[in-house]
Amino acid sequence: MASEKMKSPTIALGTWAWGDSGETGDGYFGSSLTQAGLEEVADKAHAAGFTLWDTAIVYGMGRSETVLGKVLKRYARSDYQLSTKFNPRIAGTSDTPMANMLEQSLANLGTDYIDLYWIHNPADVRRWTPHLIPLLKSGKVRHVGVSNHNLSEIKLADQILGEAGFRVEAVQNHYSLLYRGSEHAGILDHCRSQGIRFFAYMVLEQGALTGKYNPENPLPEGSSRAKIYNGMLAHLKGLTDKLASIGQSQDAATPDVATAWAIAKGTAPIIGITKPHYVDSLVRASSITLTGDDIAELEALADAAKVNTRGFWEQEM
Repeated sequence: MASEKMKSPTIALGTWAWGDSGETGDGYFGSSLTQAGLEEVADKAHAAGFTLWDTAIVYGMGRSETVLGKVLKRYARSDYQLSTKFNPRIAGTSDTPMANMLEQSLANLGTDYIDLYWIHNPADVRRWTPHLIPLLKSGKVRHVGVSNHNLSEIKLADQILGEAGFRVEAVQNHYSLLYRGSEHAGILDHCRSQGIRFFAYMVLEQGALTGKYNPENPLPEGSSRAKIYNGMLAHLKGLTDKLASIGQSQDAATPDVATAWAIAKGTAPIIGITKPHYVDSLVRASSITLTGDDIAELEALADAAKVNTRGFWEQEM
């Protein structure tokens, strides 16, 4: 009953920041974006072979999906994949809240199907997981995954879907050098053993691991990420210096190495892209080779920073 096997990219393209208003300092990321600029980003990404775009209806409350849909109109639908999410926290009171939210996402994105549809937060796994089944049967959703779920919730969702001939094909959790809860909880091992693709979001910790920001050059004032990360930047210098050092030895930059670390750990990183040159970083990251010693030293430096980057929306894994 399940559809054809899901295409599994090395790196997915994140558009959380596309939900900001476009005004610097206004919104979660404080990014200054224009449609023309994002079209240039998309053209470069597609030319480089990156075709899976990840968004969610709560990113800017529909803005990210809408902007992404407009940008992708320049391509044939078969040339890219769309990943978006149902969020139980904003579900309505109708008999079919997930189907209704999906319809809104389809309209925002200007498409008639979603390649990979997620339950964004666990809320009530027994309640919400069955709602995925009619969407899969309808063809409006090709593949499904769960995001921000712990191991027992992942297994329960898989059991519920399995009874209808489907399965959890992907897990999307926060995973970075600074936040390895899914690894410590056994989720990565479970995904590996079950053939489930693990997508890692916030790999660059919203810019804090790019080496671009430091106490003298903090994240954009007025943005939500500035409130969270600016106080941590001084503690990250040892880690970002090591990322930069490894990068220099491989003609790469600091964020490239942080992304390469996530790939080396067996995950598909979702990297937010708002500027064309970010695509060059993804290309470099895809070709970096990290030794076991590199990985161990990076993780030791990350642990030594003693920061907690778990999002307010995230449960302990």
